[in-house]
Amino acid sequence: MPVGHSQTYDAVVIGAGFFGCSLARHLSGFLGRVLLVEREPEPMRRASYANQARVHNGYHYPRSLLTALRSRVNFGRFVSEYADCIRSDFEKFYPIALQHSHVTANQFQTFCERIGAPIEPATPQVRALFDPDRVESVFRVQEFAFDAVKLRERVLRELWETSTQLRMRTEVTKLSPWRDGCIAVDLREDGAGDQVVARYVFNCTYARLNALLQASGLRTLPLKYEVAEMALVEVPPELREVGVTVMCGPFFSVMPFPSKGLHTLSHVRYTPHHSWQDMADGCGRDPYQHLENYERRTNFELMLRDAQRYLPVMEGCRYVESLWEMKTVLPSSEVDDSRPILFKRDHGLKNLICLMGGKIDNIYDVLQEVDVLRKRGELN
Repeated sequence: MPVGHSQTYDAVVIGAGFFGCSLARHLSGFLGRVLLVEREPEPMRRASYANQARVHNGYHYPRSLLTALRSRVNFGRFVSEYADCIRSDFEKFYPIALQHSHVTANQFQTFCERIGAPIEPATPQVRALFDPDRVESVFRVQEFAFDAVKLRERVLRELWETSTQLRMRTEVTKLSPWRDGCIAVDLREDGAGDQVVARYVFNCTYARLNALLQASGLRTLPLKYEVAEMALVEVPPELREVGVTVMCGPFFSVMPFPSKGLHTLSHVRYTPHHSWQDMADGCGRDPYQHLENYERRTNFELMLRDAQRYLPVMEGCRYVESLWEMKTVLPSSEVDDSRPILFKRDHGLKNLICLMGGKIDNIYDVLQEVDVLRKRGELN
């Protein structure tokens, strides 16, 4: 426990998304005092909610075997642990495009067999839904969706059962070294500033990772940002109990979004509206401020027009609304579509850990890294 300050903690976790909440709960199991800080009015309201709600099972990553294998390992664990938040009562299909795909149907089937992911040819009735001139083959797979609202309720209920303290509507404005190897954390709430001190600080702010590092005079990280749109749609009757992801290239995906009773429609080309990259030692604009000021004009018609070419029944989709969020990825993911976690220890300050995951099941990879530090006696 740090000493010499009126508000002291063993760990401060910054960012109350799914990762921050899960990490704070985990840390509270072996550390004394844990503080979770969030600038939004409620936890898990940003990227944890505004996403495709897909629980990955490896199929999405034929160009990154390691990511696919980790998804396979994490899938069963996530589905089991959060069974009450999972929707599994729909069929999921992966059509393989004839042109512009990074994999052929044979390659995709071999890949799935290699990672042990369930796969079988779709029935003729399902295959008939797709344009045979654009789709080589269609596979039935096992992939689920999570209900973001139920997941938030579940995570918060479990968090309340720990000794973790929460501060909402509170922004961390700066980190700086404190005596005895601790870190001073400057906070601002309702225009008023105060400070706490912690032995460990975990920066889980996703799109604002670099903003906090820059404000603290620390080296920033290479990250790519995208203004991302998820269109929420009512699908025609043929697709109400179905999810579809066309592989593997500039194609579309339509997935159940359980918390709204709708489907998300996304497209590799049209979901990102604008993007830029922060290089190390050079942070630019505040991503969330940029999103707030961005003129939001939906790309639904462009997404739908392309989707209809592969799946003509999509013509019956009705647009409802869009979810807008900042998507943040590691630049290396643009090359091979991999989704490794970011886990930077002692980043500019001793005991400052910056972390980020590209998909929801990455949480287990994060907790595994934390447990490694604990077993080494470097986090206690």
